[in-house]
Amino acid sequence: MWPLLIDKAKQGGIDAIETYVFWNAHEPQQGQYDFSGNNDLVRFIRTIQEQGLYAILRIGPYVCAEWNYGGFPVWLHNIPGIEFRTKNKVFMDEMEKFSTLIINMMKEYELFASQGGPIIIAQIENEYGNIKGSYGQAGNEYVKWCADLALSYNLSIPWIMCQEDDAPQPIINTCNGFYCDQFKPNSKNSPKMWTENWTGWFKAWGSRDPLRTAEDLAFAVARFFQYGGTLQNYYMYHGGTNFGRTSGGPYITTSYDYNAPLDEYGNTAEPKWGHLKQLHDLVKSMEEVLTYGEVNHTEYGHLTTATSYTYKGKSSCFFGNAENGDRDITYGNRTYKVRGWSVSILPDCKTEVYNTAEVNTQTTIREKVSSQVGNFKEPMQWQWRDEKIEFVSREGEVTDCAMTANRLLDQKVLTNDSSDYLWYITSFHLSGSDPLFGKNVTLRVKTSGHILHAFLNGRHIGSQHAQKDKYSFVFEKKISDLLYGFNQISLLSATVGLANYGAHFENSEVGVHGPVELIADGETIRNLSSNEWYYKVGLDGEKSEFFNPNCQLREPWNYGNLPLNQNFVWYKTTFQTPSGSEAVIVDLMGMGKGHAWVNGLSIGRYWPSYLSIENGCSSSCDFRGAYSDGKCATNCGKPTQRWYHIPRSYLNCEGENTLILFEEFGGMPLDIDIQTTRVKKVCAMPYAGSTLELSCHDRTISDIKFVSFGNPHGTCDSFQKGSCESSTALSVIEEACVGQRECSIEVSEKNLGPTGCKKPNRLAVQVTC
Repeated sequence: MWPLLIDKAKQGGIDAIETYVFWNAHEPQQGQYDFSGNNDLVRFIRTIQEQGLYAILRIGPYVCAEWNYGGFPVWLHNIPGIEFRTKNKVFMDEMEKFSTLIINMMKEYELFASQGGPIIIAQIENEYGNIKGSYGQAGNEYVKWCADLALSYNLSIPWIMCQEDDAPQPIINTCNGFYCDQFKPNSKNSPKMWTENWTGWFKAWGSRDPLRTAEDLAFAVARFFQYGGTLQNYYMYHGGTNFGRTSGGPYITTSYDYNAPLDEYGNTAEPKWGHLKQLHDLVKSMEEVLTYGEVNHTEYGHLTTATSYTYKGKSSCFFGNAENGDRDITYGNRTYKVRGWSVSILPDCKTEVYNTAEVNTQTTIREKVSSQVGNFKEPMQWQWRDEKIEFVSREGEVTDCAMTANRLLDQKVLTNDSSDYLWYITSFHLSGSDPLFGKNVTLRVKTSGHILHAFLNGRHIGSQHAQKDKYSFVFEKKISDLLYGFNQISLLSATVGLANYGAHFENSEVGVHGPVELIADGETIRNLSSNEWYYKVGLDGEKSEFFNPNCQLREPWNYGNLPLNQNFVWYKTTFQTPSGSEAVIVDLMGMGKGHAWVNGLSIGRYWPSYLSIENGCSSSCDFRGAYSDGKCATNCGKPTQRWYHIPRSYLNCEGENTLILFEEFGGMPLDIDIQTTRVKKVCAMPYAGSTLELSCHDRTISDIKFVSFGNPHGTCDSFQKGSCESSTALSVIEEACVGQRECSIEVSEKNLGPTGCKKPNRLAVQVTC
């Protein structure tokens, strides 16, 4: 997808692609490197260069990014004496080794701008200033060491540190956030840069869908350049998908759509993409005067400012209003209305060409459609097999045991991030004189799992998962079938992404840390925390590669008697590759929680049974006022994520594909459906004086559902005519658009006909694709 995504970014007016470098992806085991396939960093940078764009390389190597463990490999944590992101020789030696590897690789292929390559800026560390205070003087010394390391590479390109107010010169400190117009670099020699303009927000299991409006995002961008900004980067312009086990958090969803201008599947998210494209084109047309011009600010009070840039007799202006109400201002003997929470741009300081609050581009509504053609939907044919439940024999043997210990160990120490799952297994004997014998007994386990499945003598007795933002919990379950003599407790702990942010986040406990107790009559009768514990990493199905359709298994998959709503089951089916080029997704509604693979390639964790919170959503959204991730949210009370992306590169061009699921909680696979996304309808409400570009993308405009040019009101699907309108607009648009994939409409009375309206005209249009 790289060339297509980069091309769409370029079409949207983007000049440079910014990327992190993920240490845990490139060095999953110490000293073992992977730069193949999607990890081919050189090929990615070269693809950017082939499109004629620049690159910004954020080496970190800490990246945050809601990525598992913040991009650090877990083996790093297991090195004796290490402390992350501070003046610690063990950590700094490893960081320098990896950073140098990346720098030398880029140098070898001549990818830095000083070598004629596309990389114009490099970043060391990431948002360290947010947590530096927790490290005291050692944190200050670490920042200096990072700067010295960066400069030692002699790249002859700028180095940056984001969110680091005291970045040593000549390192440039930069801003991250929803708004950075008031940010000032720490040196007059440093340009004003915005490394992360958050286009929306990420999702966690249990959270609502974020929405940052096109109007607010454009307002933030325009205001940044009004106040002297030089470089602004979107985080994210395309967020994509957390395939495999890459999502962090904990509890970050597989989707990383981020409400970005290019959605998870690579489609243009409109109106955001189009509204920003118009802004980019306009700002770049003013590049010379904004770069070299003399700046003058005129304050009108109420957070309203006119800013002019003048160079070689040419002037360009921004009129900004950071209050919610509209404001009338006088500038150059003319009166202008500046809408609330908006910026007007006048390239000649006379005529307004763009206002961030006035969207003149289309809104595209997409739908998900089953890939099966026709009225009859043929159900998928499923095979299945059980996951093995671990059991220690009376002789104390367990197959593939990682180790034994007389204490409870942290999960990431043992798994080394090779699996979400770790078995904790212990046993005890019960005699007739035991205080537990004949009593009502409860198993109590304190865990930071984030999920716990408990078994007694091989029988599942209960499961529990943490709630969002509360990742430690106590599991309690009554057990009434203890055996005389030998008894075994098996605890399967599962993680859902490792912590990726905060001071000392690497030390966050994961797994069963105890105590593990047997309770009777309200008292702890037996504390098993110091028992001999057997540890086994991962699932039997992971080791045997049940997810790989080409793997030869000792026992065949089962047909018939399909288990439903049963936990710890592997499911397998096949499907045909959908025709066309539209994005492919799988609808997993009805399933519980687990992991999915297509043709042996992971498409990530799934958890459609985890519903988003029920409160805080609204059917309307006012773009005015500062944005936060809870504003304008949607999808309350529905599955946090129901649909999962299957890249077409994962699919066979001809023949069948294999879908394999590991279901952890229990689900109903019968309604699973392979679908594609397509444009269903397009709406727009541009102002007179603009040119509307309508497009159904890969489909044609089949019908005009609504047209009114005058003073219409409403939104898509609820447009209504006003008190005045043109009588010829419909016929003009029908002739120009029906049967076409795209059409261009000049929004004017000259083209669409007179309206008789006293106020400025608008066009409302909705078409079916």
